[in-house]
Amino acid sequence: MDTRKRRERLHQAAYAAPVGMAMRARPAAATVVMPSWPQRLSFCAPGMQANSSGDCVSTSCSPGVHPLADQARNARLADYERRVQARFDDIVPTLKQVAALQHDTEFEARAQQIARDRLGFELPAAVLADAWVTTLDMRRLYGTSVLRTFLELAREAYKQPYNGAEAEAMTRFFIECGFHEVDVSACADGRLKGLLQYILRLPQQAVPRHKSYAGTLFDVELNVKQWAETELHRFREGLPTLPDSGTRYLKIAVYHFSSSDPLHEGCAAHGSDDREAAQAALDRLEAFGTAIENGFCCGASVATLLIGVDTDTDAIRVHVPDAQGGMSLECHVDNMALYQATVGHAESEARWRLGAIVEEAARRHGRSAPETGMRRLIERLLSHNLSQIDYVCTHHQGRYADIGHAERFISIGDGFDKVHLRNLAYIGHMHTVEEGAADLDVGIKIFSRLNVARGLPVPVAIHYRYDSQVPGGKERAAARCRRVKAAIEARYPVLMRDGLLVCGMTVQAKQPGSDLEIVADNDIDAHGH
Repeated sequence: MDTRKRRERLHQAAYAAPVGMAMRARPAAATVVMPSWPQRLSFCAPGMQANSSGDCVSTSCSPGVHPLADQARNARLADYERRVQARFDDIVPTLKQVAALQHDTEFEARAQQIARDRLGFELPAAVLADAWVTTLDMRRLYGTSVLRTFLELAREAYKQPYNGAEAEAMTRFFIECGFHEVDVSACADGRLKGLLQYILRLPQQAVPRHKSYAGTLFDVELNVKQWAETELHRFREGLPTLPDSGTRYLKIAVYHFSSSDPLHEGCAAHGSDDREAAQAALDRLEAFGTAIENGFCCGASVATLLIGVDTDTDAIRVHVPDAQGGMSLECHVDNMALYQATVGHAESEARWRLGAIVEEAARRHGRSAPETGMRRLIERLLSHNLSQIDYVCTHHQGRYADIGHAERFISIGDGFDKVHLRNLAYIGHMHTVEEGAADLDVGIKIFSRLNVARGLPVPVAIHYRYDSQVPGGKERAAARCRRVKAAIEARYPVLMRDGLLVCGMTVQAKQPGSDLEIVADNDIDAHGH
């Protein structure tokens, strides 16, 4: 192995901005900054080793060989990931080309033609028109381009024909397992943005309730209200199951950790303390269950499940409930260990091992086995995640190169439920900045390192949904966008003063097939294509 070249590559990677975000090259005389994980002679992260080309590859998996992996879906997801990343990666080269022309005659027309050809949309006309008077506002152009790129991706996703067969099959499976509703709350960390589509491989239509909160600290009171809404539908309409069917509401909390650099790249909201992150999520689950039992009569109860995600490999850690539904941090199934134990074996042997792993974990910790439905659900989640582990092995050499944050923008409000991809956005679900201040502050802290330190603005996409059957719903959603935008700008006045905060606002009806509508008085050109 050429150690000298390996050092040079690591040196460059240490200074590289997230792909498509850097505006200027690193100074040649910069001081070498080594990765934060403990160093080995190979200069690869723990769990990695150098191959014959000097590239770091995982020692824990072999690409494309697990007998239970869905290779066809992996290929489709890889193609989607490449296409989305390419759209964002085109932004900086395009803006650099535009910047070089700002003093040319017919600059505005040429700039717009370049933007249409390379990005698929036009740049804000007012920014280009002012270029002859003052310096071209590249921060504003960058921020609006990031937001507009995502807007176009979201619109394309919403136009895709709905194929409900998979979602309906998964919903039936949930009910067979004894769960009439599955509600998922994950950390707002952008590395979990692909949780449903990639990591757990669950159709989003089968999991209509999925929101993200910094540190997985979901709002217990809000979740109690959502549970009550679901139960009301069951009693009034018999949907999705009748009240006497014996099914329950399942609440899943998802925390995360980093196996490569646990002291620095874990959950920022918990100071990269993995145990604290897991315990905080478990505490919220227990508080939610207790609130339901104390607040409602007739033996009301819910089922809960705790899942951890290694954001370096996307391998999950499922904490196994006992027969009464109780969980501990110690009793869990490590899916990476299961992958390693079954990779290269026959499909029948891998399925047998999968079928025994849940009860084996409970027995090993002296706990009772979970109910049959819960066991079946855990096995299905583990099986789906084996495909994702294989995906990372095949397309990312077993471990993501960007083990840390590399989000493109901050998503505030109801979020966009059609676009799921790792490190795409930091998520903050909130109706007011006051209630979501902690989440928002964590996001700004992350982007202060990702963008502001490099002179780039923080793009913020504010999005709320409304019920088109309720009179005035659209107008109230738009007004909420403007209030939240104003509150964000007031909370970070220095960023606003320096042009380092760019907000865009959209609303959308809840009804299927509804288009995304740009709200006026924002930082995206409302007259763009």
